[in-house]
Amino acid sequence: MSIKFQIQETFGNTDIYLLDQLLKGTYVDCHTVLDAGCGEGRNLFYFLKNEYEVYGVDRNPEAVLKIQEFAAQFSEDDTAQNYQLSTVDKLPFKERKFDLVISSAVLHFAESLEHFEAMLAEMWRVLKPGGYFFCRLASDIGIESMVRFIGNGRYILPDESERFLVNQEMLLRLTKKLGGELHEPIKTTNVQNMRSMTTWCVKKL
Repeated sequence: MSIKFQIQETFGNTDIYLLDQLLKGTYVDCHTVLDAGCGEGRNLFYFLKNEYEVYGVDRNPEAVLKIQEFAAQFSEDDTAQNYQLSTVDKLPFKERKFDLVISSAVLHFAESLEHFEAMLAEMWRVLKPGGYFFCRLASDIGIESMVRFIGNGRYILPDESERFLVNQEMLLRLTKKLGGELHEPIKTTNVQNMRSMTTWCVKKL
């Protein structure tokens, strides 16, 4: 068996920055996992395969059907109800339910600062104290002079896409405001000066 096949068998198509946390063992004591904006579930493969209690929401009904079908392969129980059609700003879960909340490439679709804060507040609400928030989102870090502000926290990027953007100061401020702490430094990938994607890893105190 090739190394490439072994890695694929273990982690599937998991986001490389989430994979980094898995390899470090950050989430080894997490049992309940929510992917808020899960799509078809590519970031849930490892958790499903290793018998975590997994949940997901997405606003796309086709994606929800696909993740329900995908997740069914990993359990003899009916887990379809774990994957629901929902927006991130109105999560259908009780407070402090999850040990880990994943938000991958979701928050930069916020329509305004109020919308961004509403989504963030909901994900934080359902996270247990001591739990982890893993977030990947677009930022202006490293491309500050190349983006054009169009209002409501949204910008036109050099690749002509439109996104809600954060910066490092904003993420540090939000970390403190939420009552969390960084368990990893804020890290940003600059994609050939066309866009920047930032990884924000927070532990809830």
